[in-house]
Amino acid sequence: MSWELDTLKQNKFDEANGIDLEIVYFAGEDATNVAMLAGAIDMIVTDWLWVSRQRSEGGDLTLAPYSAAVGAIMVKEQSPIRTIADLKEKKIGVAGGPLDKSWLLIQALAKRDHGIDLPTASEVVFGVPPLISEKAMQGELDAVLNFWHFCTRLEANGFRRLIGADDAAKALGASGAVSALGYVFHDQWANENPDAARGFVKASTQAKDLLARSDDEWLRLAPLIRARGKELERLRDRYRQGIPRRPVSEEAADAGRLYHVLATIGGEKLVGRAPEMAPGTFWPELVK
Repeated sequence: MSWELDTLKQNKFDEANGIDLEIVYFAGEDATNVAMLAGAIDMIVTDWLWVSRQRSEGGDLTLAPYSAAVGAIMVKEQSPIRTIADLKEKKIGVAGGPLDKSWLLIQALAKRDHGIDLPTASEVVFGVPPLISEKAMQGELDAVLNFWHFCTRLEANGFRRLIGADDAAKALGASGAVSALGYVFHDQWANENPDAARGFVKASTQAKDLLARSDDEWLRLAPLIRARGKELERLRDRYRQGIPRRPVSEEAADAGRLYHVLATIGGEKLVGRAPEMAPGTFWPELVK
């Protein structure tokens, strides 16, 4: 996210759209979520499952799609693992925890197509993304599921994608790419500050459009990204593939379909007691 926000600020897309964007840093996702719920900040980036759960429990959060880039199961180029079925009895590293959306989608596909319950049929190790990647590089793990940019860095270092969470989502009913994350804000804030809400979405779109067409902008970002050469090019290309291009109404419909799959695997720990994705999870102004 910092790459896009840096682009937005550097090119003054916020000023061009009548807003003044202040970037506030937190130690992690939990701290960010608490700050959002406490009203200390106006907007965060998080996933639509969390937004839906907050709405189903009486909250008024909503989101505008940010990125459809998702993680993948990665194995070394020479690994004999060729399909999900080959993950049986292997040691798998997973970033994001047991309720990570990508991990749940991979599990659902393995169970449906191969009758394999990965958490019991394999040895699963959870950890923070940098550690999971490092253990993979050291050969301590047979396969890893990591966030998209860590997967891309692994690709540049002798790894290949076995299956992406996006592939699993489409196999399980999505008709196209669904944004895993969105810019999240309160309905009340958007209603009271409609020009700011719309202005930010427009500024974000302009930043994405610049990153989609300008290789020079990626070279400017290289020190922030901490990559160069082929690795930088791979990160650039994967980021571009994840830029949301579909109508938000289509994304919302597909998210609703995937909600059922995820709720079946993750249960109440993931979604609470809501049987359906909460109406308004995707900002209604964009769902037209």
